[in-house]
Amino acid sequence: MNTNTAEIVTTRHNHLIDPHLHIWGWEIPAYLFLGGMVAGILILTALTALRSGRNPGSRPLRLMPMVALGLLSLGMAALFLDLEYKLHVFRFYLAFLPSSPMSWGSWILVLVYPAAFLMGLTLLEPAERTAVRMWKPWRMLGMTGWVDRLFAFADSRRRGILIASLVAGACLGIYTGLLLGVLGARPLWNSTLLGPLFLVSGISTGAAFMLLFRPRDHEHRDLVRWDMAAIGAELLLLGLLLINLATGPQTSQAAAQLFLGGSWTGAFWALVVIAGLLVPLVMEVLEQRKHLNPTAISAALVLVGGISLRFILLMAGQESLGVF
Repeated sequence: MNTNTAEIVTTRHNHLIDPHLHIWGWEIPAYLFLGGMVAGILILTALTALRSGRNPGSRPLRLMPMVALGLLSLGMAALFLDLEYKLHVFRFYLAFLPSSPMSWGSWILVLVYPAAFLMGLTLLEPAERTAVRMWKPWRMLGMTGWVDRLFAFADSRRRGILIASLVAGACLGIYTGLLLGVLGARPLWNSTLLGPLFLVSGISTGAAFMLLFRPRDHEHRDLVRWDMAAIGAELLLLGLLLINLATGPQTSQAAAQLFLGGSWTGAFWALVVIAGLLVPLVMEVLEQRKHLNPTAISAALVLVGGISLRFILLMAGQESLGVF
């Protein structure tokens, strides 16, 4: 028995291996969902400000970059919980490995924070800036002068900050897909389509999250249009992913069967495709064409579909094994 065969045989005594490899739990899909949604929020907020040349009219939309930082921090906390050796987290930032998507992702996450924070500052209206300046901890620490300088810096580089936030959001959204896409041992994940799929899904969930805060009419219409475009692209990419798997080698075909009659078929088609994509798309199309009153139902369904997509892909992917 050679070394590889011995490894396969002996490690099958591990309860995490049979009936399929199971290492990642709820923490990873939660992180991927929140990271993708934050990417969508940053992209759409930056686009809104760049297109109009002014701050969003709705206060919740102006505060979205700061909200995004909170959501990203929750995602990072979930990722931290998944780490086996939590005290070693600092090792991610001792080097940069160009060939490692995880290394890229670690540094992208670091860059997202200042970009989103500065965008949040530049989008605030005068009254909101005054409230920030008058926050008691700043005054107690004598830091109001530093706050004023931060506002001045953000204003002087407004366009550059908006573009940087847009790029950082796009990189974050693509990275969440590439994190899985480079794992060749899992046929379901081993696809270049996961990067763009997770990006458009993040844009869709980001738009849905922003719609829950009832932005002004013209901002609502723009967000719904972006959401419809993202849902259309997501449906296309999911279709291409299934076709590529079904027409690929034996291991890829077996992975496709997980969604085409296998154990994850019902959950995938019901939660992701129908409830998370098709139903919200039909509702938004009718809302636009019939000038119906906006409802939070379609946005909530998009969010359910977004988290379901990541949970199902992650769990089903751990069942899709390559040939030894």
